[in-house]
Amino acid sequence: MKLSIITINRNNAAGLRKTLAFVASQTYRNIEHIIIDGASTDGSVDVIREYESANSLNTNSLIVKWISEPDKGIYNAMNKGIKRASGDYIQILNSGDILAAPDVVERMIKELENNNYPELLFGNSVDVLKDGRRTFHGPKIKYSFLTLYRGTYPHEASYYRRELFSEDRYGLYDESLRIASDWKWFLIAIGLGNVKPIYVNIDVVIFDTEGISSTNLQLSKEERRHVLEQVLPATILSDYDAYNFEIEQVARLRRHHLYGLMYLIERVLFKFEKWHVIRP
Repeated sequence: MKLSIITINRNNAAGLRKTLAFVASQTYRNIEHIIIDGASTDGSVDVIREYESANSLNTNSLIVKWISEPDKGIYNAMNKGIKRASGDYIQILNSGDILAAPDVVERMIKELENNNYPELLFGNSVDVLKDGRRTFHGPKIKYSFLTLYRGTYPHEASYYRRELFSEDRYGLYDESLRIASDWKWFLIAIGLGNVKPIYVNIDVVIFDTEGISSTNLQLSKEERRHVLEQVLPATILSDYDAYNFEIEQVARLRRHHLYGLMYLIERVLFKFEKWHVIRP
C-alpha cells in the first residue's frame, strides 16, 4: 500500500530539513513524498535537491516528487500536492512538523489493515510548547457535528483515502480561506457527510506550534464563523450557539456518573414550576 506524504514549504529551510529527515527515517518504505515549495529564496530548494539526491542513491529509497514555484497560499499548495498524489492514502505533513517515531507510518498502515481500510484514520498530534510541556490532540467527544463546531480533528495526524478529495466526493481545500480550510473540509466530510473517522491511540506527528494556524487564532475564529454561517441554516446555527455549552455539560456529567443526580434535580424543579403555575 502506498502512502503519499505531502509537505508544503515556503522559506523554512531549517524546518523543511527536519521534516524530510524524519520521513526518510521511516521503516515503512512505500512512501511517495511530494514536496510543494512556494518559490523559496532561503535555500529550501537546495535542501530538497540534497534529499532527492540522497534518495536516488538508496536502493530502498522513497519516491520523491517536488516543485518550486509561486503559489496562492497554503491551501493552494496543498491542493497542488493532492493533485499529484498517486498513493492509496494521503497525509499532509507541513514543513517544520515531524513524524513522532521511525515506525509511525508502519504502525498506521497496520491499523489501516486492522480496521478494514477506513476512509479516514487519525492518531494523535503532539504539541511541544516553549516551556517543554506536551499537549495531545485526540478525540474529546463522540464524532458528531458538535465535535467540529467546538473543535476539529488533527489534520496533520490523519490518513485520508485519496478519493475523498475527488470532485464527486468532498473535493479539494477551499483556497479562499487562509487558515480554516482543513477544518471546513472536516466539517463537510464528517459533520455533514458520511465519512466516519477511526481513531487510534498512536502519536503520529510532533506539530510545529509556530505555524500560521497556531499564531493567528483570531483569524481562525473569524474564518470558522464565516464557514458556519455559509453551511448551516441560521435557525440550526442559533441552536448550536445557544446550547452547545449545555450539551458539553451533560456529556461531562455522564462521564463522571453524575447524570442521575442532575436528572433528579431537574425533575424536582419541573414539579416545582408546574405546581407554581397551576396553584390557585
